[in-house]
Amino acid sequence: MKIVVVGAAGMVGSRVVTEAVSRGHDLVAVFRTQRPADLPSGVTAVEGEATDTDHMSRLFKDADAIVAATRPAPGHEDTAVPTTTALLDAAAAAGARILVVGGAAPLRIPGHPDRLVLESPDYVPRQFRTLAAASAAQLDVCRAHPADWVYLSPPALLEPGQRTGAYRRGTTTLIADADGTSRISAEDLAVAVLDELENPGGDQHFTVGHQADG
Repeated sequence: MKIVVVGAAGMVGSRVVTEAVSRGHDLVAVFRTQRPADLPSGVTAVEGEATDTDHMSRLFKDADAIVAATRPAPGHEDTAVPTTTALLDAAAAAGARILVVGGAAPLRIPGHPDRLVLESPDYVPRQFRTLAAASAAQLDVCRAHPADWVYLSPPALLEPGQRTGAYRRGTTTLIADADGTSRISAEDLAVAVLDELENPGGDQHFTVGHQADG
């Protein structure tokens, strides 16, 4: 499978590249700046801006799947929507499926189906509310777009860790332990991304999380 990863230098994107290479896929890694020194061998590195729709659509040509793993810099959360829109436009022009790695904000709170994670200070501290709101708007953009897309919402806590290969999958409700903890390692999120690309689950919006025992 030929996979193009946009945002390949980021926490999620870099791990998606590593996971995809380990499974034998043909990888094109898109970076805003020069190629990192630790890029796995065999990966084609390309510089490019995610908002350059023409350039992205050329990169996406003949791709089996695209992973949009971009994340706005602090203070630039307003770029999330136009960036996602540009990538959706490029994917649609190329006729390729795109998986957008978004945020937990648009998920429902367990036990409270009428409330979004975005509305909970327990999951979204004040300093992260702008970023969370951007991810909710990002999903709205996907829903209104004709591209062949799927949106992955990580749990509330996403950080580097170990690759266990184990996770729970859900749809539009946050996956959390009994004590409210909602987490996954970036490595296992990458596992979930590749699992979805290889064997689509049929849900346009889905989420994943670690089991209570790790």
